[in-house]
Amino acid sequence: MIGKHLVDTNLLVYAYDRSEPQKQTKAIEILDELVKNGTGILSPQILSEFYTVVTRKLAAPLTLQEGYTSISNYIRSWDMVDLTSLVVLEAVRGVRDHRLSYWDSLIWATAKLNQIPSVLSEDFSHDSVIEGVRFINPFKRK
Repeated sequence: MIGKHLVDTNLLVYAYDRSEPQKQTKAIEILDELVKNGTGILSPQILSEFYTVVTRKLAAPLTLQEGYTSISNYIRSWDMVDLTSLVVLEAVRGVRDHRLSYWDSLIWATAKLNQIPSVLSEDFSHDSVIEGVRFINPFKRK
């Protein structure tokens, strides 16, 4: 994976989801590579969604303290981009013009306005491009 990548929530969650061992192994491998290369980027939206899922929705959820520690570690070790009013406005345009869900559009708008060329997510069509932002499903077999 060359270049910078905005990492969607599902990739982070799979690293903690023991009910999906193959995806967990792959997610950990990808996240380790992104950290090592300094190419992974996160946003407050992604971390917020991550916290909710890993502390409430996993079969074996993290404790609230474990969730806090994970968020703290991500903030300290990953590049972060802010959620701004312009990102929200662009996301609303993405809903209108591209028929994305609001939350998916917020991911797209975050990448677009921060000039991040790709998003790693399984929630979009693999290898699709919207206004210069490419969506890559890291779990898709080549």
